Amino acid sequence: MAYNVYSLLMDVAFASGFILVGQLLRAKVKIFQEFFMPASLIAGLLGFVCGPSVLNVVPFSNQVGSYSGLLIIVVFVSMGIRGLHMSTKGWKEDVERIGSYLCFRESSYMLQYTLPILFSLYVMSQVFSDLHPGFGFLLGAGWAGGPGTAAAIGSTFAKYGWADATDLGITSATVGILTGIFGGMLLIKWATKKGITNYITDFGDLPKELQTGLIPPEKRESMGQETISEISLDSLAWHMAFLLLPAGLGYMLAGYISKLYDLGIPSFSCAFLVALLFSVLLEKGGAKKYIDFKITSSIAGCASDYLIFFGVTAIKLSIIIKYALPLATLLLFGMVLIIGSFLFLAPRMNNKDWFERGMFVFGYLTGVYANSFILSRIVDPDRKSKTFEDTAICAPLTSPVDIMVITFGPILLSTGQIGTFLSFAFAYLLFFFFLARIMKWWYADRPLIRRGIDL
Repeated sequence: MAYNVYSLLMDVAFASGFILVGQLLRAKVKIFQEFFMPASLIAGLLGFVCGPSVLNVVPFSNQVGSYSGLLIIVVFVSMGIRGLHMSTKGWKEDVERIGSYLCFRESSYMLQYTLPILFSLYVMSQVFSDLHPGFGFLLGAGWAGGPGTAAAIGSTFAKYGWADATDLGITSATVGILTGIFGGMLLIKWATKKGITNYITDFGDLPKELQTGLIPPEKRESMGQETISEISLDSLAWHMAFLLLPAGLGYMLAGYISKLYDLGIPSFSCAFLVALLFSVLLEKGGAKKYIDFKITSSIAGCASDYLIFFGVTAIKLSIIIKYALPLATLLLFGMVLIIGSFLFLAPRMNNKDWFERGMFVFGYLTGVYANSFILSRIVDPDRKSKTFEDTAICAPLTSPVDIMVITFGPILLSTGQIGTFLSFAFAYLLFFFFLARIMKWWYADRPLIRRGIDL
């Protein structure tokens, strides 16, 4: 059957049904509650089993695998439309806390884009022949990047002849999310028993809504405020327009660059840059105050949930079987790397609340920011460690590097410029490592059990 607009409707309808079932299972099944499984991931796993790769009992269209690449553009536009304004409120008083956190975050981040590539090139290639030079990049793309980034870099690799990268990247991201959830919970249980955590002592203290995902009426908050009168235009339509216009223009710009220079710049990167330009123009024109970023964040969150569903559902089982052993080896290496780097770096590069602050980064480096918020809410329910504030301050400094890595990494690795990419990555990693040592933000001599910032 030919693909048309109603095919899109049915794909989204099926996805919505699975997502509702995923939330129902999260609300009712204890094991999903204990490990805080995202409803969209539960739904995606169900869609994978029922979809074309396994049972093929749900008639998805043949375009179901393309939606993730579209949705990630919306997510990146929502980041760009905010602009890169950096708050300087805490720098004078809290340079050590924020600076050490930045060093820890970026060192841990770049470890995922260096060591797995070396491991793949010089160890795994001795056993598994004909591995693509970018195979090790899939760990960082799926874990530090998440499902959206995995889909995005997969499309870039495909432009350079490696079509299997998308399915492998999404699988990597799925395992990363599970590692973040199960590994994070195990680390939290270990830390509470050792007395390392500062703000919780027992899982029984956690509110019910964190377990079921259902918020009772007395604890509900507004998704945002209307910034435009409904007599003129619906507020949601207003905010959607600010996201979809840069998304479309970014897609057009990527196509233009590809045609003119024969360079496969990802659409999401161009859309991010267009959104940044929009942010500047809106600021200059005085219109930015009529955007409620809670609403744009909710739209991006919705896109992320459907992205996770479609990404996991569209995984081709045949490709996973084809790469089963090397992929399993890479992912096992990733588990050792993420847990080992957390236990080694978090207490040495964070002074007070090292575990609470480290848990946020651990979640961020295992697939999605949702993991960060889940784990952080568990160990720091009242946000006393100031991790959220410090992350917001650091984000404008790190976002350009994130974009550069996922934009040019696949291109350089696919065109034989492996040394160029690794030189940049290691230089970035070593800069933050030595900065921490030079600034004396290295706390190896301090005990694991320390007082918190708010204690």
